[in-house]
Amino acid sequence: MQPKFLSTLIVLALFGATSPTPANGQYKLIDLGTFGGPASYLTDPGNGRSILVLNNQGMVAGRASTSTPDPGAPNACSDSDCFLSHAFRWSDGVLTDLGTLPGGNFSQASGINARGWVVVGGANGEIDPLTGSPVFRGALWKDGRLIDLGTLEGGLEVNAVYVNNGGQVVGFASVGTNPDPSGFSFLIAPIHPFIWKDGVMRDLGTFGGADALPAPNCNNQRENLVTGVFFGSAPDPNTGMYPVSAFLWDNGKAINIGTLGGTELFELLCANNAGQVAGGSTLAGDLIMHAFLWDKGSMHDLGTLGGTFSIASWLNDAGEVVGGATTPDDASFHATLWRHGQIVDLGTLDGDCASFALANNAQGQILGESYSCDGTGQRTFLWDKGVIIDLNTVIPPGSNLQLAWATNINDRGEIVGRGLPPGCFEDDQSRTCGHAFLLVPCEAAGAEGCQGNADAAAGINSATAKTNMATASPDPQRTKEFVDRLRARLAQRFPKRAGGK
Repeated sequence: MQPKFLSTLIVLALFGATSPTPANGQYKLIDLGTFGGPASYLTDPGNGRSILVLNNQGMVAGRASTSTPDPGAPNACSDSDCFLSHAFRWSDGVLTDLGTLPGGNFSQASGINARGWVVVGGANGEIDPLTGSPVFRGALWKDGRLIDLGTLEGGLEVNAVYVNNGGQVVGFASVGTNPDPSGFSFLIAPIHPFIWKDGVMRDLGTFGGADALPAPNCNNQRENLVTGVFFGSAPDPNTGMYPVSAFLWDNGKAINIGTLGGTELFELLCANNAGQVAGGSTLAGDLIMHAFLWDKGSMHDLGTLGGTFSIASWLNDAGEVVGGATTPDDASFHATLWRHGQIVDLGTLDGDCASFALANNAQGQILGESYSCDGTGQRTFLWDKGVIIDLNTVIPPGSNLQLAWATNINDRGEIVGRGLPPGCFEDDQSRTCGHAFLLVPCEAAGAEGCQGNADAAAGINSATAKTNMATASPDPQRTKEFVDRLRARLAQRFPKRAGGK
């Protein structure tokens, strides 16, 4: 088993930038399929969805289950479907199995660059004496072969997080084989971030702390630009927790970008090619978390929709940040856009009570998820120039997937996520039968695969596509449970902050 790593409208602005909106608002749906097993996935399960797995050429990286049962079943499966998975690259209709590392039987993809190179991770057949679990190693797939990245300073574990367009792989690795004295590390040994290129792995250090981790890349493709978090060498005397701060490593210069006054900063961070960083930090006292944007040495509190909590998930090169925030009295949680000092409540799909924005592209289109009031269902949406669209209404009628999870949108307006075939039910804890999908605007896809779409929905002017600012009154208890679940999922990135307890 591989290690487990991670309402009130304030402003509604209609931006006039030209977007690659598909003809009649319709999309071709491509089920990326599997390797004979029940499910396919996008991104490393611990790195979250702020990873670039869809490039601007329409190539997709992920993993798909094979028909081979996981030998660790039922208690130590690599994936919750308990079938062995292999990393894949999808390109022009071809799903390529990227294989596994020598000695291993499982692999997963974490990211892809403009060249179609894919970072891959998986077991190599060894057992880590510190964790007692299979060793997890990172690799780069290019030119049809897997290249093992090696290790850092006598360590055993290596996780490749993403690869940029210059061919640099960014990840983190264990150092040495002695336990981390701080007790934080989920790998037991200390954890350092690294940059790898052409067979050389560079240790970026811990920036004076006990451990450090790189953040996902979002759309950051610059060489020698890495953001992440580092952990203090001792617990804070007031909280008993190890302080967490953000860093930006830019061409060899390490910058502590700090926090918004608290001691906790989640590793749900993003950097763009301009060197801006977005994420979430607690305020003084560590009771409230707000989204932030760091720009040229200044930390900016992006605020909320009137509540106490907000978090950023992605930003584009224009400095537009997306994520989610609570509304007044924390009555609900809505997808949010922060744009040059303005806060835009993106609302929810009709009938839903909560939403979250996952990614945005250079055209200002925003991809996200909308959640039912009873907490039992979710749908993917696209927000474009003030209109929110249920993506299930703009795919061919009779499609075999219910689009539920959103991941990436590229600058061509193509979208990847995960959907549920008929009879398949999944939640955050059990993902056993969903399939990765790609949506291609019909204008770009041509007639093939888009026949009949116009009969399925009326496009972006339909009643179901209107921004839903007057949803049914949310159940306060269910909303609180939703926000608590979101915070808990983020906190899973740091399972041992307080002295290993």
